[in-house]
Amino acid sequence: MIVYQVLPTPVGQLSLVERDGVLVAAGFVDPSTLIGRLGVDGVVEGEAQAARAVQDYLDGKLDALDQIPVEQPGTPRRQKLLAAMRDIPAGSPVTYGELAEMAGMPRSAARAAGGACAGNLIAPIVPCHRVLPVTGGYGGYLYGANVKEWLLRHEGYRTVV
Repeated sequence: MIVYQVLPTPVGQLSLVERDGVLVAAGFVDPSTLIGRLGVDGVVEGEAQAARAVQDYLDGKLDALDQIPVEQPGTPRRQKLLAAMRDIPAGSPVTYGELAEMAGMPRSAARAAGGACAGNLIAPIVPCHRVLPVTGGYGGYLYGANVKEWLLRHEGYRTVV
């Protein structure tokens, strides 16, 4: 069964989509947008198991998102990058090149790291917002730079690289 739930956050509604208790999509958009990306039918509104952890995160328990089970499609290379993203501690962003290295790739694979961030279906639980450009600033974020900035500041990050 696929269930979705929408939670209020300080930067807008966060939609969660789960299949059998595993988070398969999340984002600061209407749930229909996420469901459309997944290409699935038979989705019902209900209580997502991840909702409690998300609320704990919003309340300041920054590691609460770490234990949420997630699943998203991707090549083995993409899976390594997505797994490495989950290892980035809150408040300690890395560059795209550093993310590539964390995934066992050369720093020059920064473009692949950027592609994994852009294709991430489970933000902010798979925390692509913790990846910043080496040139400084916040870089892009599907849900807007203001959301990325809020997430980073919520996690204790105060300086733009």
